[in-house]
Amino acid sequence: MGHAHHETLQKVFAHPMDMNIHWRDVVKMFEQLGGHVEETGHGRLKVKLGDHERTFGIPHHGHSLDSRDELVEIRHFLEAAGHAPKA
Repeated sequence: MGHAHHETLQKVFAHPMDMNIHWRDVVKMFEQLGGHVEETGHGRLKVKLGDHERTFGIPHHGHSLDSRDELVEIRHFLEAAGHAPKA
């Protein structure tokens, strides 16, 4: 994984939460981790990462994550898929 995508992964798991994460960076990170990303319409994005699959709402205006709930959902998905950063 490249430096920029590693940095995005670190931001996703940062404490306190970093709400300045661009959605396009999250999508690129999923792809760099080997995920298959597919826009399903109606503002949804389906991500398959290993044996795990999840559909996420694309943030309004497509810029940055809109809420802490979105960030927590991404964290849980990455943890389940075995991509949490090493402590």
